[in-house]
Amino acid sequence: MADRNVSVVTEFVLLGLTDSPVLNAVLSLLFLSLYLITVVGNVWAVTKILASAQLRSPKYFFLCQLAFLDFCYSSVFIPKMLVNYIAGQKVISYHGCLLQYSFVSMFLTTESFLLAAMACDRYVAICHPLHYKGLMTPTLCIYLVTTSYLLGCANSLIHLSGLLRLSFCGPNVINHYFCDIPLLFQLSCSDTRYSEVLFTVLSGTTSVTAFLIVVSSYLGILLAVLKIHSTRSRYKAFSTCASHLTVVTLFYGTVIFTYLGTSSGYRQDRAKILSVFYTLLLPILNLLIYNVKNTEAKEAMKRIVMRKIFAQ
Repeated sequence: MADRNVSVVTEFVLLGLTDSPVLNAVLSLLFLSLYLITVVGNVWAVTKILASAQLRSPKYFFLCQLAFLDFCYSSVFIPKMLVNYIAGQKVISYHGCLLQYSFVSMFLTTESFLLAAMACDRYVAICHPLHYKGLMTPTLCIYLVTTSYLLGCANSLIHLSGLLRLSFCGPNVINHYFCDIPLLFQLSCSDTRYSEVLFTVLSGTTSVTAFLIVVSSYLGILLAVLKIHSTRSRYKAFSTCASHLTVVTLFYGTVIFTYLGTSSGYRQDRAKILSVFYTLLLPILNLLIYNVKNTEAKEAMKRIVMRKIFAQ
C-alpha cells in the first residue's frame, strides 16, 4: 500500500481539547473572544502603523509584519475549530488537514525568523544608535522580512512534500484541535522514519538558530544597558527587554518542547497544553506588549484620532 502511495483515508477526525460538551461550549466562547481580540487588535495595529507618519521606522515595519502574521496564523485553525464546536462535527478533509498544517508550519517558521530580525533591530538601535539609520535601511528591512517569509515557505513545502508521500489507510482520529505533523506520522501506514528525521532536523535547526540569534542580541543589549548610569533609564530598558524576552521565550520554548523528539515520544496531552500557548495566547501577548503597552504607538494613535475629529 505504501509503495503505491495510495491514500485511503479521505478525512480526519479532530477530537479537540476535551470530550466534555460543557467544556466545549465554554472553550468555544473563550476561543471566539480570543480570535475577535486578535483580529480586531492586529487590524488596528497594522492600520495605525500605516496611517501614522511618526511610526515609519524599522521597528514598526517589523511590528506591522508581526501583527499580519498573528492575524493569518490565528485564522488558519481557530475558525475551523469554532465551526466544529458549533456544528458538533469534528471532521476535516485529507487535503484540508495537510494544508492546515502547511500554513501553520509556514507562519510559525516565518514568525521565528521575524522575531530574530526584530531582536537584531533592537540590538542595533540600543548598542549602535549613531549608526542605526545607516545600518537598518529600508532595503535591509525588506530583505530580512522577505527572507523570513521565504524560509517559512521553504520549510512548509518540504514538510508538505514529505506528507504527500505517506499513505493513510487505518485510523483517522487526531487527538488534537488542529492537524499536527507528529500525529499524522503516527496515523500513517507508511514508513515514516525518513520524514520524522527530516522534520526533527528542520524544526530543530530553525527554532534553535532563531532562538540563539534572539538570545545573543538581547545579551548584547543587556551588557549595553548595564553601562547606562541613569537608574531610571536602566530600569525602563530592563522592563522593555524583560517583556520582549518573555514573549520570545514562551514562543520558542513551547515550540521546541512540543516537538522535541520523534512522533513515538510525542506526548499528546502535553502537546495540546503547550500548543495553546503558542497558537492562542502568544498572539494576544504580542498585541499587548508590542502595541497596547507601547507608549509611542498610543500617542501616534491619539494624534490620528484628534486629526480625524478636527477634520470633521
